[in-house]
Amino acid sequence: MKKLILLIVIFIAAYISANAQYSSLSNEEFDKLKNLVKNDEMAKAALAPFQNTANKALSESPNPIEKITTEGKLAGDPDKIKTAKALEDANKIYSLALVYKIYNDKAYLDKASEYLQAWARINESSGDPIDETRLEEIITGYDMVRNDVTPAIKKAVDNWLQEVADGELNSKYMAAGKGTAINNWNSHRIKIMALIAYTLHNEKLGRTVQNELTKQVAIDLYPDGNSYDFTERDALHYHIYTLEPLITAATVIYRATGKDYFNYASEKGSSIKKSVDFLVPFVTGEKMHGEFLNSHVAFDKARAKNGEKDYQAGAPFKTETGIHVLEQAAYFSAKYMAAAQTAIAATHSHNNDWEVILNKVRKPFAIN
Repeated sequence: MKKLILLIVIFIAAYISANAQYSSLSNEEFDKLKNLVKNDEMAKAALAPFQNTANKALSESPNPIEKITTEGKLAGDPDKIKTAKALEDANKIYSLALVYKIYNDKAYLDKASEYLQAWARINESSGDPIDETRLEEIITGYDMVRNDVTPAIKKAVDNWLQEVADGELNSKYMAAGKGTAINNWNSHRIKIMALIAYTLHNEKLGRTVQNELTKQVAIDLYPDGNSYDFTERDALHYHIYTLEPLITAATVIYRATGKDYFNYASEKGSSIKKSVDFLVPFVTGEKMHGEFLNSHVAFDKARAKNGEKDYQAGAPFKTETGIHVLEQAAYFSAKYMAAAQTAIAATHSHNNDWEVILNKVRKPFAIN
């Protein structure tokens, strides 16, 4: 009898683990979110854009694209414009899934399923992490409804996302000696693989992601908080662009395993935490920085020549662009939310960020 009870307990634990949601929210966290939306005006305001998007999407059709094409393209490029239009589906999928989970209206689930199935059928992995990082909302939205879609759709989307993960795992851009194997490209690659690993409950991929993350912290981030990206581009824009995916990956891994890669320090002393701390005074306005003055990357000069104002050499760093990364980091320490609020007050921007709402309902970091 004891053996039978033990087997039942093991079976239930395995079932719960296989159906747990780490990339989005657990059922318990969704219950908290439902209550928050009912009683908190900020939560209602933050949810409103998703509700509007979901409601519009109910009468629209999916627009998947075979190859996502944004990396290396200047503003105005026809392929980049076409991709941007197709990628509007990502926010639609996330919004449909979110509204379904909050209000339990099957019409939203059915429409989310239609969009997911269309993307699984059409889109092909390129192994380009800068392009495929745009799939984040699709993956997270799918994580919300994976236990609710039909078996056929689940199989199709699982297979597609596994192909994306395999494409990133074997990406040609990660060859030894390439800057893309060290810089923000690899951070975005790690993020996408992490989201897929813990959405599909692929333990082998999860272990690979953790190993890749520790290596990236050692090579992309520096002990003083600086980063390879900041040094190479002389732009906090790219320091942020490498930190955001790393924090996303660290958050998903922590939620799934309890392992803390935000505070983890490499043998040389670098860490995600130190690199966020390096950024804080620039976001709060204590320090100033002229962007791209000493960039070593030709594409930065090409964008400046193309008239893209945010890439002009010496353009002042826009403090509001760093607020989101601090809100991400606030999952691991509330001090970053205080810094974000200082920046929000100074810039009068970035109110009702969804990351703040998520941090109110997600199981908090254990030692926070």
